[in-house]
Amino acid sequence: MKKYIVAPMLAFVLFGTQCVLAQKGNMSHEKSMVKRAIAVVTPTKGNSVRGTVSFEAGDKGLRVIANLTGLTPGHHGFHVHEFGDISSEDGSSAGGHFNPTGMPHSMPMSDKRHAGDMGNIDADAEGNVHLDYIDPVMKLNGPNSIIGHAVIIHSKEDDFKTQPTGNAGPRVAQGVIGIAK
Repeated sequence: MKKYIVAPMLAFVLFGTQCVLAQKGNMSHEKSMVKRAIAVVTPTKGNSVRGTVSFEAGDKGLRVIANLTGLTPGHHGFHVHEFGDISSEDGSSAGGHFNPTGMPHSMPMSDKRHAGDMGNIDADAEGNVHLDYIDPVMKLNGPNSIIGHAVIIHSKEDDFKTQPTGNAGPRVAQGVIGIAK
């Protein structure tokens, strides 16, 4: 009689173990979701732009916070580029704008835009920038994640018309977007 009780008990224990392991797997997946990222921005050759751009996941999109110094006063194109390669002195190794869905270049609040289109930043008279906005398109997780790509700051204003770059001029600063605590 004990032989017949052991088999159902063993099946119950194995099933219970699988359920616990599956639940732990789901919990670790939730923990592995990226909630924050940061790019430490450094100047390209001949420039002095420095600072940070951070990204925080939220209910309404990705909060983008930029604190930069060393810019010329005025507007400067501000984009996520396709590669996290900042090895070239002029920023060209970061490639073009990050555009995984094949959209046209446009303004950050446009329905049809590159995933990396963040518009312009506005440097004050001292060359400083503080920007804080919610981006509805950029992602920290999934196939269109910006993690591992580069933030690029350009010398000129993005005109939002010229394809595919916005005619924003040379790259004055660059930084790779990495996972933050």
